[in-house]
Amino acid sequence: MQKKSVDRRTLKTKKAIRQAFAELLQEKELHKITVQEIADKADISRFTFYKYYLDVYDLYEKIEREMLIQISIIILHLEDKSSEEFFNKMVEYIDENRVTFAMIFNPNSRSRLNDKLSQLIEGMFRKVYSDKLGIEMDNRELVYICCYRSQGCIAVIRNWIMDGFAEPREYIVKSISQLDENTERYFSEKIKK
Repeated sequence: MQKKSVDRRTLKTKKAIRQAFAELLQEKELHKITVQEIADKADISRFTFYKYYLDVYDLYEKIEREMLIQISIIILHLEDKSSEEFFNKMVEYIDENRVTFAMIFNPNSRSRLNDKLSQLIEGMFRKVYSDKLGIEMDNRELVYICCYRSQGCIAVIRNWIMDGFAEPREYIVKSISQLDENTERYFSEKIKK
C-alpha cells in the first residue's frame, strides 16, 4: 500500500510542477523561467523540483519526449485505420492533455514539437500510401503530398490549441479527416493516371 501512495504523491507533485511550468510559459519565454518560480507556483520546494528534474530545460524536454512517445504509440496502433479513426485518437489525446499541448505550442516555448509531430505523421502517411498504392516511399510526388498532408493537419491542430480549444473536438476531427481524405483521393487518382 505504501508504494501506491508514494506513486500517487509523486504523480501529484509532477503534475503540479508541469501545471506551474505551463502557466509560467504562457507569461514568459522559456529561458526566462526559473526553478524558483516553478517551485513557488507549484507550492513545493526547490529541492522537490530537483528530485525529478535537473533544470527547466530538462523538465521541458521530458514533457516533450513523453508527448512524442505517446503520439508515436497512437500512430503505430492506428496507421492502417481510416483518417477519421486516426485523427479521433490523436485529437482525443491532445484534448486530454490540453495544458501540456498549449504549453508546447505556445510561441514562448520555441518548441520543435511541431516539426517532430509533422515528421511522425508524414512518415506514417508515406508508409501507408506506399504500401497501399504500390509505389516507393521516396517517390517525389508521395514525399510532397505527405509533407503537405502532415503540415496541414498540424496547422489545424495548432490553431485549435492556440484558439484555446474553442471548437468541439468532434468538429476538429471531422475537419481534418475531410481535408485529409480529399487530399488522399486527389493523390490516388493522380498516381493511377
